[in-house]
Amino acid sequence: MTLADLRKLAIRNRLRIRFRLPNGMECVLTEQGIAQVPELHGVPDFNLERELAAVGQFVLEPLPVPGRKPERPRVLSAAELAAMAGSGAPDRVHPDEHDE
Repeated sequence: MTLADLRKLAIRNRLRIRFRLPNGMECVLTEQGIAQVPELHGVPDFNLERELAAVGQFVLEPLPVPGRKPERPRVLSAAELAAMAGSGAPDRVHPDEHDE
């Protein structure tokens, strides 16, 4: 699973994805697909893509939808999130879209 996979998932599903980096800092992937490390105040001495490989737990926070009951955040393992993100798999085709 790559950072690009998580960005796509966050954008498509209107989620915020939070995870703790091995160095103790928290990373938040916004619903716009932007990775933010709020505790970072300068040029990082780490590569976020490489650090992502060591993350074992993620918190998915659905954005509130007007007129609907707010959904609770979900905690997923890296394997569960990778399956959800479909890493390595082509995007799902809508039933009305097909090659002819």
